[in-house]
Amino acid sequence: MVLSLVSPHTLNHHEHQDHSEKERPKLLLVSFDGFRWDYIYRVPTPNFRSIMDEGVKVEFVENIYITKTYPNHYSMVTGLYAEMHGIVANEMYDPALNLSFSMETDSVYDSRWWEQAVPLWVTVQKDGGRSGAAMWPGSDVLIHGMFPTQYLQYNASVSFETRVQRIIEWFSAPKGEAVDFGILYWEEPDESGHNLGPQSPLMDAIIAGIDEKLGFLMNELKKSGLYEKVNLIVTSDHGMAQLSPEKIIELDQYVDRDLYTWVDKSPVVGILPKEGKFDEVYGLLADANPNLVVYRKDDIPEHFHYQHNVRIMPILLEAKEGWTIMQNRTGLFMLGNHGYNNTLRDMQPIFVARGPAFRQNYVKTSMRSVDLYPLMCHILAIRPLPNNGSLLNVQDLLSLEPTTSTPTSTHFTVPPKIHRYSYAPVVGSFIGVVMVLGFLVVYVILVTLKQRPALKHRSWEMSQPLLQEDLHL
Repeated sequence: MVLSLVSPHTLNHHEHQDHSEKERPKLLLVSFDGFRWDYIYRVPTPNFRSIMDEGVKVEFVENIYITKTYPNHYSMVTGLYAEMHGIVANEMYDPALNLSFSMETDSVYDSRWWEQAVPLWVTVQKDGGRSGAAMWPGSDVLIHGMFPTQYLQYNASVSFETRVQRIIEWFSAPKGEAVDFGILYWEEPDESGHNLGPQSPLMDAIIAGIDEKLGFLMNELKKSGLYEKVNLIVTSDHGMAQLSPEKIIELDQYVDRDLYTWVDKSPVVGILPKEGKFDEVYGLLADANPNLVVYRKDDIPEHFHYQHNVRIMPILLEAKEGWTIMQNRTGLFMLGNHGYNNTLRDMQPIFVARGPAFRQNYVKTSMRSVDLYPLMCHILAIRPLPNNGSLLNVQDLLSLEPTTSTPTSTHFTVPPKIHRYSYAPVVGSFIGVVMVLGFLVVYVILVTLKQRPALKHRSWEMSQPLLQEDLHL
């Protein structure tokens, strides 16, 4: 599906809700990187449970392919699949730009990588609102000429508590300076999941620590008087799968590395064959290992939405869950990883939310991560740009008494208002007249029939209405 993206500069401010006379809705989106859907059941997580009791929980969240950090975080704030927003992996090559991107280098600050889409903080600011970003991937990059109103340059050494305190300051600023939309990112439990593996007993303490951090955030919101005003969404980008040194696919066993360039890392690897070597490389890899799926770019399944972008390489390698793709065993090996097929349960993230816009103590079976964007736009009462999500898929998460009016551009329709006056007297009189006329008609028919000869009895089948199965619809 190809969408025509709209520049944020084309947004018509006059068509938006007028916020000048009342306070804008508030929303804080929090991501705990690599927090798998089932971690909350593994150890006591009282703060996650508190949000679930006071708000909503989604049991199954289908994130986007590939299930890596940068693609999924950009999907959350654009509502687009990776092929649409252009951040297709943590490591990329763009043949049109002849440039490489890596989350480990300063290439992340090159605006050209990000401008195939418009993140929500830009849209909020074009609507006259203010945003604040604490370490969210891409939020410290100039995108379409804008940074968030307030933001922190990415620095992994900055503590979670410091990031929270800065967010609280931004939301608590005087009217006209306070942010309306905040985004907060924390690297754990992803880092520990990679190093320890999700099945390690040592992960229990890491998960409990995340719950404590969430409790710190909730307490700070309460202390500042924001807890009942700010809509809080807590989610993640992906889950984590357990790896084994016994499950390694070594590409050097199958193809000479001089024939291709390795782009991105396991478990989904982009392969760029050297000029004129496509058929040879594909032929060597296609049936190389039963735990390796090899796609030509044009044959990548449509349901992945991972085909229509020049940054997706001509050949894609996908390891089966639990397997690692390496060129040889001398490289770095991790005990946990993500990036696999987004339909796998271990790749699914957590999703809980609470606040004035949400229902209470409500559990939803499933949603897609791209549906988060139109949901957030609805809460913020701003018009979403074209996206791959749908508010209809998630509107049941919303309170039955919406706290804000909805812009006409969203897909949620407010029921028409019912007038208080009644038509009962008029309707009653009309029914009375009809009944009298009907009585007179019946009387005339009966008198007429008595004066005619009797008719032969019709068959019972002819006198009955057709059953539904007889219609053969």
